Amino acid sequence: MKVAPSRVEDRPALQALLGQHHSLRVARRGELLDSSDHPALLAWSGDELAGAATYVISGAECELLTLHAASRFRGTGSALLTALQDVARSAGCRRLWVVTTNDNVDALRFYQRRGFRLAHLRPEAVTRSRATLKPEIPRSGAYGIPLRDELELQMDLTGPEPSQAAAATSRALSGGRTAGTGP
Repeated sequence: MKVAPSRVEDRPALQALLGQHHSLRVARRGELLDSSDHPALLAWSGDELAGAATYVISGAECELLTLHAASRFRGTGSALLTALQDVARSAGCRRLWVVTTNDNVDALRFYQRRGFRLAHLRPEAVTRSRATLKPEIPRSGAYGIPLRDELELQMDLTGPEPSQAAAATSRALSGGRTAGTGP
């Protein structure tokens, strides 16, 4: 799998993927954004678009606006997230954040397993967005859970990169030895 920045000629494929996931327009924090108007990273498997992440960089913060994979559990989302962390760090961002909804327990699991922490709960934010910004938002979401609230998760980008942190933890647990070495 190859992850690369989106190009102008990729826009139709990006819009098709976002459309399949009802993410051409994203309501969050009381705003409605057209996700395809923002930078994107695309994951390619050969000539097939395997996934996309759209994002917004503002000052020292990077918002992950959308993250979608054509097929789940193949590492596409993780590859896109890792690439976005690199883009954000290169842009001088100190914080990476994402907004999801209370019903999206799969996203909550995904992000927390990759180092994100819960930062904000906005009760009834989805209800307000449905009433004022995006009436097509359904009343119930994944697993039949009523769709009402926004949850914001964040990751601090100023510490060691996840691979460095994992290596440091591994060294600490092994008493400073690397795998396969003896005392």
